[in-house]
Amino acid sequence: MARRPKRPKDTNELAKLIADIATGETKEIDPDEGKNPAAVQLGRQGGIKGGKARAAKLTPKQRQEIAVRAAQKRWESNKAGI
Repeated sequence: MARRPKRPKDTNELAKLIADIATGETKEIDPDEGKNPAAVQLGRQGGIKGGKARAAKLTPKQRQEIAVRAAQKRWESNKAGI
């Protein structure tokens, strides 16, 4: 997934940017501009299959250990909010 370009946080600056894009005074910034298209495509392919490929290589015991650690972290963050 390509990152979107940063937009101004100030409401007035954002409104001006949107108006400029709509009137054609400026164009939308392409985050992949200037990059090698073949490299972008390869990176995207790896990112799409990454989690599934990793999960397929794990043993059931490894998956359980990861799940236990994740659950513990979730509970830790809930205790801080109480």
